[in-house]
Amino acid sequence: MSDPQIVVHRGGDLLAAATAARLVTALVDAQAARGEAHLVLTGGRTGTAVLEQLRDIPARDAVDWSRVELYWGDERFLPSGDPQRNETQAREALLDHVPVPAEHVHVVEASDGRFGDDPDAAAAAYAELLGEGFAFDVCLLGVGEEGHVASVFPDSPAVHERDRAVVAVRNCPKPPPTRVSLSLPAIRASREVWLMTTGAAKAGAVASALGGAGEVDLPAAGAVGTERTLWLLDTAAASKLPPR
Repeated sequence: MSDPQIVVHRGGDLLAAATAARLVTALVDAQAARGEAHLVLTGGRTGTAVLEQLRDIPARDAVDWSRVELYWGDERFLPSGDPQRNETQAREALLDHVPVPAEHVHVVEASDGRFGDDPDAAAAAYAELLGEGFAFDVCLLGVGEEGHVASVFPDSPAVHERDRAVVAVRNCPKPPPTRVSLSLPAIRASREVWLMTTGAAKAGAVASALGGAGEVDLPAAGAVGTERTLWLLDTAAASKLPPR
């Protein structure tokens, strides 16, 4: 596993723009090295802002979008098209604007999908889709105020998962209460993990994660890539880190 690298930007807008540019390079490099790129998307304000920036920069055309495979780190278990679903937000922000083949957009089944209101079945199907020996090129993650990533919350059943790649999550402390999420072992199958967060409310979690906290108490501490772990912060989120 890789040691964390920290990049601090002056504000959230600059962070989103710089991350979008960085992502173009990562996708192009993955395609050059392996023929295709496997990218895990995240929701939330920062994750959506990065996709919007990626949509609007000319450099996006350097990516061969026909050779990009897209996944989600977690999904709100809601009906298809619900505005709270990460899929819905990602389509509006980017996917409706780039030529990614539909069969390369690997969505988590919705609560009105083929498994009905059964998040365990939806999680099992997503794990089957990933198969054995999968490795994402880049996994984008947000970080919550209490240190959650994807929908893996502190001291929850999901954070103790060691075998399954994808889990159903119930009784989330944030609405909606039911979700489907990659587990930490699945996140750690990524070559690169990028943790993106902004604001002073996140500063404590950032400092704890980078200061040696355990992943059960602070799941973000357990989100690391095999080749690179990148923390992308604004100055407020980095405000409790020791001077570098």
